[in-house]
Parts: sequence; structure tokens; C-alpha cells
Amino acid sequence: MLRFLGRRILAIIPVVIVVTFLVFVLIELAPGDAANTVAGDNATKKQVEAIRAELHLDEPFFQRYATWLGHAATGDFGNSYVTKEPVLSTIADRAPVTLSLGLVSLVMAVGLGVVLGVIGAIRPHGIVDRGVTALSSVLLAIPSFWLALVLVLIFAVNNPIFPTIGYAPLFEDGPWQWLRHLILPAVALSLSAAATIALQLKSALVAEEGSDYLLAARAKGLTRQSLLFKHSFKNAAVPVVTILGFRVAALLGGTVIIETIFVLPGLGLLAQQSAVSQDVPMILGIVTVSAAFIMFVNVLVDASYGYFNPKLRV
Repeated sequence: MLRFLGRRILAIIPVVIVVTFLVFVLIELAPGDAANTVAGDNATKKQVEAIRAELHLDEPFFQRYATWLGHAATGDFGNSYVTKEPVLSTIADRAPVTLSLGLVSLVMAVGLGVVLGVIGAIRPHGIVDRGVTALSSVLLAIPSFWLALVLVLIFAVNNPIFPTIGYAPLFEDGPWQWLRHLILPAVALSLSAAATIALQLKSALVAEEGSDYLLAARAKGLTRQSLLFKHSFKNAAVPVVTILGFRVAALLGGTVIIETIFVLPGLGLLAQQSAVSQDVPMILGIVTVSAAFIMFVNVLVDASYGYFNPKLRV
């Protein structure tokens, strides 16, 4: 298992290189010119050319990517075209907001998804099971941005219970204010993931019912609740954890829209602003950090398989 995890960790490096190269290509093919954006609307042609030379945008494509990759390998992601600040320090300042939103969203998604999945699996093919399936299907169909706007209208505009915009740091404003600013965006971001977890867990628990070890346990007189929670839950958790790894990537991608709606100063809002201003170093820095984080989460998912299923430890 350790050798397998070591190979997976080393595999993060080529994946990140491929991802950043593809992003570099997409930025190169995108319309617009970063030099014109940095220079401003009233800049002369000579000023634009000077800025293009200063930012090395006049160099060949592969040379610019090789230079960036060499600096990135040493931890230097360059400076932002817009703010002139180091990319890595800016990402470090914004990351706690996105991590907080992702953590609260993940807790909500897992909690609600597990509850719905277990409820639906207790009496399969019954009214409750069909209700859980119908509710999960509706939650999957609702766009997160539309749900976010509805939540703002109900719980912030018509009934000012939660704040509409901004972020309260945990260690400055306290846990309650920190959570109040994250509840609405986390709900909008987590319901789709909760529905996916609920459907996957319900199907896995129902599939485990025909297993030989559960038939033997049922013959011993164990109750259905005992069979569900003590015996089949760990085996059913393997596909759920797999889905959860993919949903973490979806949650991270969804923060771009959600942070923009709620004006949360995280990586999602920073990515949107950087794309509009064609801030190439900032975009590449965000993509690199995000790709490495998602790959690391997948490594943790692979490590969890050994806990849920001892057969996979070898």
C-alpha cells in the first residue's frame, strides 16, 4: 500500500505539468492581448510594445512556458500582471476562504448525503426510497448559481438572517460569524454533491444485502439496523468515497461562481478576476495549486480504501 501511494504521489508531478501546459495553450489561443489589458485603454502602441517586452510576451510560446515551468519548479510562480504582487503569496492569502467554504460544503454534503442514503436503504423500493430518489434527482437538476440567488433572496433580502456578501475570518471574528457568512454559499454548493452521495450510498447498501456474510448475520437474528450500520456500511462506503473524491473537484470548480455571487475573497473569485484581466501568472498559479490539491485528495481517497476494505491493503 505504501509503495502504491508513493507512486500516486509522484504521479502528481506529470499530471500538473500536463494540466498547466494545456492551460497555457488555451490562454495563448484565447482572444485578446494581456499587454493591451495591462497597458490600459489610453496606452499608445509604443507603450503596449514596451509592456509586451517587459512581460516577455514577445518570446516564442514554448520558450515562455519552459521559463515559467523552470521557475515554478523552484516555487516561484512570478508576479501578477495586475497587482505586481507575488502569485504564491496572493494565493496563500486567498486560500483560507476557499478552503473554509469547501470544508463547510463537504461536511454538509456528506452529512445530508449519508442520512438520505441510509434512510432510502432501510426500506428499499418503498415510498421512502422513492422519495429519496426523487429528492436527490431534483437536487442534481438545480444549478448551484440559481439556488444561490434564491437563497440570497429568501434568507438575506426578504428575511435578513444571513449576510449576503463578504467573509469573516475564523480567528478574528469568531466561529459564529465565520459560519454565518459561509452557510448560504455552502448550501448552494453542497446540495448537488449530497444528492450524488445519497444515491450512490443507497445503491451500494441495497447491493450489499445479497452478500453471503449478511445472509449469515441475518440468520443469526441480527436486526436490520445492526446489519446496516455494523456490517454493510464499511463495504458500501468504498464506491461512495470514490465519488466523494470526484465531488471535491466539482466543489472546487463551483467556488468560481459561488464566490463571485457572494463576493467571497477566495481563489474562485480571484480566478474569475484573473481570467477577465488576462493575468496569466495568476491563472497558472491557481491552476497549479488546484490541480495538485485535487490529486492529493485522490491519493487520500486511495489510502482510505485500505481502511474500508482490508483486502485492498495488499
